[in-house]
Amino acid sequence: MATAPTDKSGQALSVGLNAVILAVDGDTPQVLIVPQSGGGEALPFGPFDPTEHRTLEIGLRRWVDEQARFQLGYVEQLYTFGDRGREAPVAAMTGSEDDRIISIGYLALTPDVSDPPEGGGQWRAWYRFFPWEDWRDGRPEIIDSQILPRLSAWADGAGGPGRRASCHDRIKQCFGLNAGGWQEGRALDRYELLYEAGLVAEASRDGQSEAGPAAPGLGQAMASDHRRILATALTRLRGKIKYRPVIFELMEDVFTLSALQQVVEAVVGYRLHKQNFRRALDRSGFVEGTGKVESATGGRPAELFRYRREALAGLPSLGLATPRLKDG
Repeated sequence: MATAPTDKSGQALSVGLNAVILAVDGDTPQVLIVPQSGGGEALPFGPFDPTEHRTLEIGLRRWVDEQARFQLGYVEQLYTFGDRGREAPVAAMTGSEDDRIISIGYLALTPDVSDPPEGGGQWRAWYRFFPWEDWRDGRPEIIDSQILPRLSAWADGAGGPGRRASCHDRIKQCFGLNAGGWQEGRALDRYELLYEAGLVAEASRDGQSEAGPAAPGLGQAMASDHRRILATALTRLRGKIKYRPVIFELMEDVFTLSALQQVVEAVVGYRLHKQNFRRALDRSGFVEGTGKVESATGGRPAELFRYRREALAGLPSLGLATPRLKDG
């Protein structure tokens, strides 16, 4: 690996590459993780080597192939992560525990939910990491039993009146306690608030909180800041499917409209009104019938559809801002 530049303190700066690989299996949204030797879970990650990797994406694909034994398809750059202290759990991967690691995250979408070869990555349901984000069966019980009481206590002890009011306002905005209600696109804001309040395991591990032990049941921890990166990807995807047809990157070549709605609901975390959803699809022009039917649906044979990629240039909106069902 080439010699890394240094900052004013003399600390070496290394560039890392992270992949958030998302798929939906039936009604279960999943992320591909790489088990760690100590029993933890991480996203595929590796250093960018300018002498070996002609581009950042080539480096990313090589690391994913090597660690997860998975071939990436659709990929887009997500965000650059460089907070001080994030590097400790993964520094060994770069060859130096003294490096400051700047990580470039990528979002990858795939319809392939098959298990990678032995020794590769493993699929995990992403609501396992964010149990408060899944509203498909109504408001998650953990919000009222664990999250809000602990966040309220944290805000009450946050210092002066102005600071306390600001913290309480953040809680209301993040968890839908104000007039705006629950906003699925604030997944990253919610995770960062829980981290700041010391309620997730990563906060105490990183020495960033004096709030005591993490609250029980607040999701599986991940290596380094990988759960924050995953929350960033979830926020990006939930927002993007409202104005770009990226949801079809999660679908097979042909699908039923019920299967498509199921995938959308799995991603956004709430139920959609069936008739409104189908009217929105009709307006978008992104799907067309194939003239074939799927008989293995447990009921009436359902027509199979395909995504019209040629419609993208003239119709940039999928129109998913449709009314959700009760408690959604």
